[in-house]
Amino acid sequence: MTAVQTYFRNIWLAIYTALVGMRLTWRHLFTTAVTIQYPDVKLKLPERARNRLYVNIDDCIGCDQCSMACPVDCITIETIKGTPDQDLGTTSTGNKKRLHVPVFDIDIAKCCYCGLCVYPCPTECIVMTDVYEFSEFDRRNLNYHYSSMTPAEIAVAKEKLRKYDEEQAAKKAAAAAAPKPAVPATMAPPPPKPESPPN
Repeated sequence: MTAVQTYFRNIWLAIYTALVGMRLTWRHLFTTAVTIQYPDVKLKLPERARNRLYVNIDDCIGCDQCSMACPVDCITIETIKGTPDQDLGTTSTGNKKRLHVPVFDIDIAKCCYCGLCVYPCPTECIVMTDVYEFSEFDRRNLNYHYSSMTPAEIAVAKEKLRKYDEEQAAKKAAAAAAPKPAVPATMAPPPPKPESPPN
């Protein structure tokens, strides 16, 4: 190959390489632009998208299974046992509520969006929503408080439980201190049968 041939071959390779690189650009140059006008228009997320958690506290029975399943410990639950005279209602799935839930907090800043807390919930009160915009200026605002109990209601529930526990302890103490009924004397064993005389 002569020097002139090499020269023109290099020119052709340079032009060809530029055309190959610009092929996608040229293709899109003559098509209509489709732009999502975010945030006024948003793409529809898949049904199984895992984003911000939501808790329907009215259905929560305080079983703590979601907190135990969480690998990063971002869920904090505290419960107060209900007394037998209290009717705490039922969940939408028909489960009877036996515990007050004064604290149900989720620190979404720690959440890894794995969804492991959703599956063990027996009442399906905790779900992952399609909300993905929840940025905050203050990180403390990413700690969501789902409990609806007021401090006064929490104090009343704790006081009722304390009184109930005291009553039960007093009943047990009274039952233990009560005199036990006398045990009837056992009957004396029958006298042994006389041996029959030998024949």
